[in-house]
Amino acid sequence: MASCVGESPQDKASVGGGNCSHACESFPHDSEKPQGIADIEKPSDDQSQQQSQPGDQTVPEHQSQPHRTKLFVRVEDKQWPIVYSPDYNIGFLGLEKLHPFDSGKWGKVFNFLKEKGMLSDETIIRPSEATTEDLLVVHTKKYLDSLRENIARAIPEWSVTVATITEVPPVALLPNVVVQRKVLKPLRTQTGGTILAGKLAMERGWAINIGGGFHHCSSDRGGGFCAYADITLAIKFLLQLGMVKKVMIIDLDAHQGNGHERDFMNMQDTVYILDMYNRSIYPHDGYAKRGIRQKVELDFFTDDGPFLRAVDKYFKKALEEFLPDLIVYNAGTDILEGDPLGALSISPEGIIQRDQLVFEIARRRERPIPLLMVTSGGYQRNNASIIADSILNLRRLKLIECPQAEEHLKAQVQPASRESDVDTGAANANPTGTRSWRSWFSFKK
Repeated sequence: MASCVGESPQDKASVGGGNCSHACESFPHDSEKPQGIADIEKPSDDQSQQQSQPGDQTVPEHQSQPHRTKLFVRVEDKQWPIVYSPDYNIGFLGLEKLHPFDSGKWGKVFNFLKEKGMLSDETIIRPSEATTEDLLVVHTKKYLDSLRENIARAIPEWSVTVATITEVPPVALLPNVVVQRKVLKPLRTQTGGTILAGKLAMERGWAINIGGGFHHCSSDRGGGFCAYADITLAIKFLLQLGMVKKVMIIDLDAHQGNGHERDFMNMQDTVYILDMYNRSIYPHDGYAKRGIRQKVELDFFTDDGPFLRAVDKYFKKALEEFLPDLIVYNAGTDILEGDPLGALSISPEGIIQRDQLVFEIARRRERPIPLLMVTSGGYQRNNASIIADSILNLRRLKLIECPQAEEHLKAQVQPASRESDVDTGAANANPTGTRSWRSWFSFKK
């Protein structure tokens, strides 16, 4: 068990142990610099020891014509503001098994929630894939082009940059057309899901993208299995649509969220970042830490008690300093005990309590703050069931609600139940008969 190491001044702590969306929206690109990522701060001369890196570069201005996106699909009242697509899941010739990340985690979360009777195919919102034009709202063309390049650009159809980002070297040898379809398209679809979920959160009060949370990617660099800066993109879309003026990111993944920190480093009056992470693991990005307003660094194997106390203390402190229009919650589950990369010791119950605490602090206020949750990292086979259990707990506590979806589910189940009563009436006299549908849908946490 790790113990508390102490707290340093102000911004640093160390801890141990139903509305329809418009089908199409338009908004300007980054031609107005004050609102853009184009103002990313560069290192000063006294920081010359930190060599120039891709993330330090200024993002060029994009075209001034309004960008029209099709990401904001029409949503019905009977649909939960929960975003998922089967296209989220990654599979490329078994090579995904060379990385500890469960590349089918997102589908497993959805299937667990479906089995528990919370979601159905009709009550989930399916996002569209983010297009190049959507991605250019934040990303540089040079970076997006690099996702198609290879060693020395000699064989441009191969995929060295993607192999580096996914940390699976053999991917470099695959034709880029395969990598685009099997790896990058799922990540672009999850990115589209985060952008859509941001708008849903503002309209419904909360939203969850079962995927996303690519917090190591910034406007012009990727890494750590993060190829697209979905958090930055979601915030930038909302800023340009005029739906928000101030946003808070609370990043509780085990790793430092260096991507969004680099992107918003020079926008700290607009975007407040609370980041709580294991200080001793990837990415060790000292430059990006300058973008953090509330920094909470954890020791190896920090467990439930000090972790949850830190979440409660520093989240409340952040909201005293900065009152946002939206909270983006990066809910990584790589904090789970036994995670090979996170190296923390949070129990499954601790993760469920963490999510509950974040929603309670954000939503149970005199004026609830809209909340967008993304699922981010998590490198064990039981992560999916824990995420699903946490969402079910939020529903049980009425921290997330969608009465129209619940009514739709009941309407779908009741006719089937009546038909079963007619056809299998004899089974009612059989003490060993199968469980009724009511027992499946009245589960307890």
